[in-house]
Amino acid sequence: MTIDRKKMLPFILTAAVIILDQITKAFIVKNIPVFTIGYSFFGDFLRIVHVANTGVAFSMGDSMPFILRRLCFGIIPLLVIVMVIVVYLRNDDFNSLQRWAICGVLGGGLGNIIDRFFRAEGVVDFIDVKFYGLFGLERWPTFNVADSAVVVCGILLVISFAVTIKSSGNKDGE
Repeated sequence: MTIDRKKMLPFILTAAVIILDQITKAFIVKNIPVFTIGYSFFGDFLRIVHVANTGVAFSMGDSMPFILRRLCFGIIPLLVIVMVIVVYLRNDDFNSLQRWAICGVLGGGLGNIIDRFFRAEGVVDFIDVKFYGLFGLERWPTFNVADSAVVVCGILLVISFAVTIKSSGNKDGE
């Protein structure tokens, strides 16, 4: 099985996200005590904090027993990532933007899975943004580089799929 360059090149983004994510988390762990504010910018709009998250998005599941958290937030996501990589490598229909977006999501997912397996305290989150009461939130839940990559690349991927579906529907005369 030959894997061409257009499929492999976007894995540069996967590696870049993982590296940037782990470097920033290491900096936070070394320089900011857990559950404290290290830096504030623009008043209190943007804060760099150190939070340990044993759950997933919005700390959901952090009260689950350790073994269940390990299974639900470590093993299962790792299996999903492996399946995504297999589909990615076998599929020739993804366009360039979709390939890069998928690899960005993979990098973010792997960045957080690394924390789940190798940081006893959980995933390190550190970006804290004021949300001005929107959706009942004074501050957006704290996040990290990996989370940002998953969200931004995930949105790009959904938009790209929507545009692809719409344009293929127009070609079919629908």
